[in-house]
Amino acid sequence: MDYLYFLANASLTLRVVEHLRATNRLSVKFITVIHKIDGWIVKVKLENPVSPQDDGDFRAYMNELGIAYQPEIRLQMALWSLETGQSPIDVMRRYQLAVVSHGIPDRSDIEAFRQQFTRGLGYCPETLA
Repeated sequence: MDYLYFLANASLTLRVVEHLRATNRLSVKFITVIHKIDGWIVKVKLENPVSPQDDGDFRAYMNELGIAYQPEIRLQMALWSLETGQSPIDVMRRYQLAVVSHGIPDRSDIEAFRQQFTRGLGYCPETLA
């Protein structure tokens, strides 16, 4: 099962990652986090199908934090490339995207991206809060 959502800022993205790490009912195959100028794209792919109850609970949780997302073709291709095993660096170069994390949910990748981006700008944009 796949879930694709748009989130407004880094704090919400971190909440999703922490939720996925803490929950045992959802076996996460991978999570992909992409930063865009206006927010964050989070794709969650589960290892196995889940019950309708667990699916509904997770969708409700994600809908509280963001909105379901329909990606444009370029982002669809980038997500597919990552899923088929292409390296995040190659995908970033080819599709001009900031792939922050791909694989096992990891808070440190998002934190490091946020710190480096903020340091480079000299201020913290709303999407990195």
